[in-house]
This record gives sequence, structure tokens and C-alpha cells, in this order.
Amino acid sequence: MTTIETDEHKALREAVSALGKRHGRNYVREDLWSEAAKLGYLGVNLPEEYGGGGGGIAELSIVLEELGAAGCPLLMMVVSPAICGTVIARFGTDEQKREWLPGLADGTRTMAFGITEPDAGSNSHRITTTAHRDGVDWLLTGRKVFISGVDIAEATLIVGRTEDARTGNLKPCLFIVPRDAEGFTRRQIDMELDAAEKQFELTLDDVRLPADALVGDEDAGLLQLFAGLNPERIMTAAFAIGMGRYALAQAVTYARERTVWKAPIGAHQAIAHPLAQSHIELELARLMMQKAAHLYDAGDDTGAGEAANMAKYAAGEACVKAVDQAVHTLGGNGLTREFGLASLITAARVSRIAPVSREMILNYVSHQTLGLPKSY
Repeated sequence: MTTIETDEHKALREAVSALGKRHGRNYVREDLWSEAAKLGYLGVNLPEEYGGGGGGIAELSIVLEELGAAGCPLLMMVVSPAICGTVIARFGTDEQKREWLPGLADGTRTMAFGITEPDAGSNSHRITTTAHRDGVDWLLTGRKVFISGVDIAEATLIVGRTEDARTGNLKPCLFIVPRDAEGFTRRQIDMELDAAEKQFELTLDDVRLPADALVGDEDAGLLQLFAGLNPERIMTAAFAIGMGRYALAQAVTYARERTVWKAPIGAHQAIAHPLAQSHIELELARLMMQKAAHLYDAGDDTGAGEAANMAKYAAGEACVKAVDQAVHTLGGNGLTREFGLASLITAARVSRIAPVSREMILNYVSHQTLGLPKSY
């Protein structure tokens, strides 16, 4: 596929694609994670001094997209190296960087990310998980929901709120909560989504944390939070684009070979045109994703915020349409395990819903980009 990329990026894309094809749709998450880590792909965005590749979200998004295009996306890449690794690399203390970044880079340690709450939805300003000081320690209390991979993560980066001593207002802060912390419990959510990574509801009941569990500056929580949310949106776009490409490739191969009434079905415009449209939409989404990654890696958090939201929106829409059209192209075969498309019908919807709904992205663009008044 033609891309506007450096030779290094093209080489990375080809190498990761080869890795993904070796594992394929029936991949074992642990095996693929381990091999990707050994090849340096999981930590490609993290600083070299801590064992990473010294690249950025642009490189990490290539890794996730190509694994997805091969049918074996690693969802925890969105969470562990992209969100948690980025936040710690940018704002963590020297001790936090030394403790966590090498393991996140080589895949031997994993960190989950907890922001979503049962009653807050997409409104991060309604987060009720709160932290208050108890001597030199912190006490953290609250609930989180739809948190990925908590069972395989050694810790979870929890978004809570603390009281601003000057104003009394609550402000966001991030805390590293070890998996075995007293008062920190999890319950697996019964999902119909077929994914290697499980979803959990978390309860924090006066979880006592040392002072150094706080990531970065207590007064810079919002900046630190969005330092993780922009990569999350960019990587979600990569996840969706890869999934859409996989589905489209299956449909194109089938349309070339499946013959009804003398000619392959791909010769008919009713089949060919929707597939061509899906290809166009996936390519356009990728361009916005590349723009968002470039802006973020260049340090333009404001510009990256707009582009990352647009990329996530475009990729989610393109992915859902590509998967739907792929299943439709294969007809009954599109619902069989043999072709591996039916499970993507549910998975593709995730890219529309998480980590923020398309409606909230439209709100963001209408308010922040177009300057329209808020309805809430």
C-alpha cells in the first residue's frame, strides 16, 4: 500500500507485517506479545535509555496497524506502552522511569489504564474516584469499569481527583496502583466481545499508596492526562484501520476467486465499488492518523488533540463499514469461522464506542474547531 512515510517507517511496516502473517488470525496473544517484544516493537516509542526504540507514537501506531492487518492485533499495546509508557516517560519521576519503562519496553511488565467510571461515561469531569492525603500517603477510593487486561497487568494507572488547596476544586491526578494493593479488587465483566484481553470492573476501597505512587506534578494532572489520551485515540485509530484492512483483504481475495454466472463476483460493480470505497476511507483515516501522530511526536499537544479525535472518528467509521461490506461480500461464508470475519462485527463496533464515543468527538470538533456553543 502506498504511504507517505520514511524508508525507516516502510521497513518497520514490512517487518511487522511479516511477523503478523507468521502468527495469523489464530494467534496466541502471549506468544505474539513475547516475540514482538524481543524484536523491539512493543517499546519502539519509549526512550532508548530505558530500553526502548527511541521513536514515537508514529512508529508504535505502525506496529499495531500492521499486526491488525494480519489479523492479530494486540489491544494492550494501546494501553501499556502507548498510554502508560508515554505518561511515565514524559512526567514520571526518575525512579518511576527506572522501575517501569524497561519492563514496558521489553514486554516483561504490563500496566493497565483506569479512567472510565460507571456513572461518568465519556465525561471525564464527572470522575468520582478521589484521593486525599493521609500523612505522607494517599488514600484512593472509587470505581472503574471496562478496564482492559487488569488480570495480566502488574499495576494499573488510575485516574483520580484530588482537591486543589488553593481553590477547593477537584483536579485530575494519576496514580500507579499495584495489582496486589490492599483494598484494590477486580471483577471480570461478562462480555460477548471475543477478545484475548478481558474487561474488568475495579473497586478501590481506601487503597493506601505511598507518596511516590503519584505520577508527575500534582498540579499538572490535566496536562498529564491528555498526554495519555491523545496516544490512546491515535492507537485506537491504528487498531481500527488494521482491522478494516484485514477484513477488506479477505473480501478482495474472495471477490477475485468466487465465480457466479461465468465471471468472478468482483467484476460486478455492486461488489467492486463498495470495496473500493472502503479502501479509500481506510486510506483517508490513515492519513489523519499519521498527521495526529506527527503532531504529537513533535510536541504539539493542542494540534494533536484535534487530529487524534478526527483520526479515531474516521478510522472507527471506516472500520465498521469495511467489516460489514466484507461479511456481505462473502455472504454465508462471511459468518463462518473459516474466514474469521464474523467476530469482527462486534469488535469493529468497539472502535466507534471506545475510548470515546463518536458523538463526543463530534462535540469536540463542533466546540473546539468550529467554535459552536455547547449544548451541555
